[in-house]
Amino acid sequence: MLRRYIEKRERFLAFLNDNRTVRKFEWGVEFVGLHAQKDPYTQFCTYAEKVINNSDEFFGSPIISNYKLENDILTWTSAVQTPSDENNTARARFFPYDRDKKAAVVILPHWNAKPGSYFDLCRVFQKVGISAMRLVLPYHEERMPPELERADYLVSPNIGRTIQSVRQAVLDTRAIVNWLKLQGYEKIGIVGTSIGSCVAFLAFVHDMNINAGVFNHVSGHFADVVWRGISTYHVQAGLAGNITLEQLRNCWLPLSPIVYLDKLSKMPYRPQRYIYTLYDLSFPVDLSEELMQTLRQKGIKHSKVRFPCGHYTLGEKPWVYFDGWKIVTFLRKHLKSRT
Repeated sequence: MLRRYIEKRERFLAFLNDNRTVRKFEWGVEFVGLHAQKDPYTQFCTYAEKVINNSDEFFGSPIISNYKLENDILTWTSAVQTPSDENNTARARFFPYDRDKKAAVVILPHWNAKPGSYFDLCRVFQKVGISAMRLVLPYHEERMPPELERADYLVSPNIGRTIQSVRQAVLDTRAIVNWLKLQGYEKIGIVGTSIGSCVAFLAFVHDMNINAGVFNHVSGHFADVVWRGISTYHVQAGLAGNITLEQLRNCWLPLSPIVYLDKLSKMPYRPQRYIYTLYDLSFPVDLSEELMQTLRQKGIKHSKVRFPCGHYTLGEKPWVYFDGWKIVTFLRKHLKSRT
């Protein structure tokens, strides 16, 4: 009975005020520096293998020389430049805890998050003695080009643009971490929700300056979430008939957390919590549980939290309070400890 209610509520929330646009399929080789004259799928397979084998370079720490903090808004030129000028200036809202610089948290919102979302979470972190920095994801809010109503370019039927956009989000995240270290913060945590969770994980596994992480809605496979989730039905419509799931997995493999678990298993331990829901129609639960199983198989110590709700309902009462508690208490414990 609970499952039926939650899934009905999930569908209602997913399609409430729905303004999704079906966009045409494109390989987008130009977004990742490949050649239009050659077979695109073969190129993407080779490209993906190269990226995974050299992921420290692909997701490498950017050198930023023009950080500017004004009225608690941090801006800088994104290390990844895109055809959309608005998107090329990265932005984040800073919520400083003024008494010390022992800890800070970087917060990565979900796809199509509205302006002001996650500000309450940032203020809770402030109250427990942790500064917070909330990133504006690529193509969101002030970074959205005029032709868009939604942040469609972050995840789209354009294969190359999606890779470029997620990489940009990871590098923007690492730029924030670098800025916080420059300000003298001793420990830094990260929280990501939905697509923000994937970006947060990719940053976490490539940046030892991130001391602890919480990943809110998780999957090991990027392509499978897009292919199966109800939130991305319009992307699925653009992909349909142009590419198979197996091909999509191969192209977007560099964006899939599961391929970096071997790397993570060889790194020094850092506290990490994975949160998922049992009735999630956007991040199907079997994908979350597969990731948990692989973490165990790799011997990666981690904390797991499961809620009996769904993707959108986790943002509703009472679940949003439970979720916030699990996020804040975990990071407070591991970032504010004296060890």
